[in-house]
Amino acid sequence: MKQINDLLSKAADRYYNSSETIMTDAEYDRLYSELEALEAETGTILGGSMTQRVGFEVSSYLPKVTHPRRMLSLDKTKDRAALRDWLGEQRGFLSWKLDGLTVCLYYDGGRLTQAVSRGNGEVGEDLTANAAHIRGIPRQIPFKGHLALRGEALIGYSDFERVNDTLPEGTEPYKNPRNLASGTLRSLDPRVVAERAVNFFAFTLAEAEGYDNKTVSGGLEWLASLGFQTVYGRTVDRETLIPAIEWFEHEIVNNDFPSDGLVLSYDDVEYGRSLGETVHHPRSGMAFKWADETADTVVREIEWSPSRTGLINPVAVFDTVELEGTSVSRASLHNISIMKKLNLAVGDTVSVYKANMIIPVVGENKTHHDCDAVTPAIIGTCPSCGMPTRVQTSDDGVETLMCDNSDCPAKHLGRFEHFVSRDAMDISGFAASTVRVFVENGFIREYKDFFHLAEHKDKIVSLEGFGERSYELLTSAAEAARKTELSRVLYSLGIPNIGRSASRLICAEYPDTEKLEKLTKDELMLIDGIGEKLADDYVGYFSREHELNEYHALLKELEIALPRAAESSSGIAGKTFVITGAVHMWKNRNELKDYIEAKGGKTASAVSGKTDYLINNDASSGSGKNKKAKELGIPIITEEEFSRLVGQG
Repeated sequence: MKQINDLLSKAADRYYNSSETIMTDAEYDRLYSELEALEAETGTILGGSMTQRVGFEVSSYLPKVTHPRRMLSLDKTKDRAALRDWLGEQRGFLSWKLDGLTVCLYYDGGRLTQAVSRGNGEVGEDLTANAAHIRGIPRQIPFKGHLALRGEALIGYSDFERVNDTLPEGTEPYKNPRNLASGTLRSLDPRVVAERAVNFFAFTLAEAEGYDNKTVSGGLEWLASLGFQTVYGRTVDRETLIPAIEWFEHEIVNNDFPSDGLVLSYDDVEYGRSLGETVHHPRSGMAFKWADETADTVVREIEWSPSRTGLINPVAVFDTVELEGTSVSRASLHNISIMKKLNLAVGDTVSVYKANMIIPVVGENKTHHDCDAVTPAIIGTCPSCGMPTRVQTSDDGVETLMCDNSDCPAKHLGRFEHFVSRDAMDISGFAASTVRVFVENGFIREYKDFFHLAEHKDKIVSLEGFGERSYELLTSAAEAARKTELSRVLYSLGIPNIGRSASRLICAEYPDTEKLEKLTKDELMLIDGIGEKLADDYVGYFSREHELNEYHALLKELEIALPRAAESSSGIAGKTFVITGAVHMWKNRNELKDYIEAKGGKTASAVSGKTDYLINNDASSGSGKNKKAKELGIPIITEEEFSRLVGQG
């Protein structure tokens, strides 16, 4: 009992105070249940037992706040029939159990006065400075009485991936959205909260001066009318509860916000309060935890997946199993330490499940090895760039594999995403996620590799989420992109500050692939619209051997059409235009730019003395470009006026 309690205490300390996870939720729940069973069997509860504690003692630098009433955690079950029996003949409110940080908000006089984290249930952390930057928390509301409510602050999966993608090189990515939300809310810089898109969903109306709150569902509707984001839920009874659970179970895969189960509350507020509470949880609600569907399978390979931060994460590849209605054959192991903890080797039989019914996890290694520990097969070279790897050990003993090569393709995902974009090579089907997978698997190391995917066909079609059809669509798109325009090729290289317009200007003046790489700064600056900064960046790019070689290799894959001759007789030939604001006669500003250049005109991104017209449908706008145009006496025209101008040739 002491060993289990010490382990639970350590896990809770990391979870609540360091935003770290040393065990899965399933492991924690199993150990907690085991401790409860042992206490019941022995009739003994040790001092400091985790079963008697609401949370863990806060140990951060934020000011501490004592809650007016203890914030207890809910009792939980994985048994649907037991949950139905608990509800009995009462009506209930069934909602998502969101996986973030519980926060209590207080309003007085219509303004937010305090935001406090749950902490240990008795003392929390003051998050008021950050609350104003959390989505779903209004700063001011029409209700002027004292108001207290509780909800969950969390970060969605899409924003979680976005934040991990922008971490500095060498930084270990966040393991899950909950850890990221926890660390973000404890930040002393509110800008971090705003940038990371933290959301708040109210789940309980605790107190509202002068408002008679009769039902949980009605209270949430009232909070929504005041401007709060509220958790989604539906009222249920004994007959509709289990079908409703099945609906949530099916819908969770479409949910961008992490959820680790459901919450069932008695909808009648007074009835729920009349039941009181235990030392650990209120009797008015019950948490329903997903009973993880597990399957046994055999590990066939350990792949290593490099990332833009330099970390190379191990991935277990196993015989395909069906979990939660989908086929699963891969699961991230995150780092070397987890591999060692699992004592994992190729050929082992493991149990796998989906955490929160979404993320595949290797839960247990069922193979017994004669030796105490298996030495993980750690690769010596990066699968993306082929350079040597090294093992890095953090202060808390976590071992990770690193690639220190600054030119590793995995660290330059952005340039490959730019290369395939619509205005560049326009290789359709290559979403950012697809590019990432192909780079991490070593299929793409430089631009020419997009046209040699056939060399990796067997591996591509076996990847989770891909197949023969996906492979055919991607290779067909790449083949179609071989026939292209010179300006697209130049733009696709991602030369700093050389945008689509600059690429067109340069290629119109020098429509020759060999000449493009040899242009001097003086030659470039003779082109109207190319300044000193652009010229320096351009020359610098082609002066580097690696970039030049990559350009030469790419040209061998392409069929480049000569630039189309621009009209010289239109009313805008030789004129320079800047476009700002929304357009409605063209699909977008890029289409309008294409039209201008096809008619012999030029486009620029900034208003200057060389600008002939500023196109803006809102001439009264106070934008910087409008002000600059007025200062320089440059005409500001609408799209309709521009169309008439074109017809004056």
